[in-house]
Amino acid sequence: MDRILLKNLCFYGFHGVLPEENKLGQKFIVDAALYVDLKEAGSSDDVFDTVNYAEVHEIIQHHVTIKQYKLLETLATNIANEIFQKHDKVQEIELTIKKPEAPVKGIFDYFAVEIRRKRNA
Repeated sequence: MDRILLKNLCFYGFHGVLPEENKLGQKFIVDAALYVDLKEAGSSDDVFDTVNYAEVHEIIQHHVTIKQYKLLETLATNIANEIFQKHDKVQEIELTIKKPEAPVKGIFDYFAVEIRRKRNA
């Protein structure tokens, strides 16, 4: 299966279990892989035969910047559900949501959640 990739999308959001995270916010980084058959789009050169990644970016941006969740798992699940709802051509989604400024004492690059969902699974 072919893939459309969106890498290192950075947004500011207010997700987390701690009240400070909900009030102060922090940076989130999202990677998405959309599994789509791109054969038709490759022949037609028509955006209607593929998934418009700008629209997927808007879905991700909306959930990260406007919505508010305690868990990254919930954020990722809701993003995947809306992508499936609005884009019939997507058969499978992999999402990674990174939290590089998590309120954890220590030295780290980021904490993250990765999910993989299949349509109708």
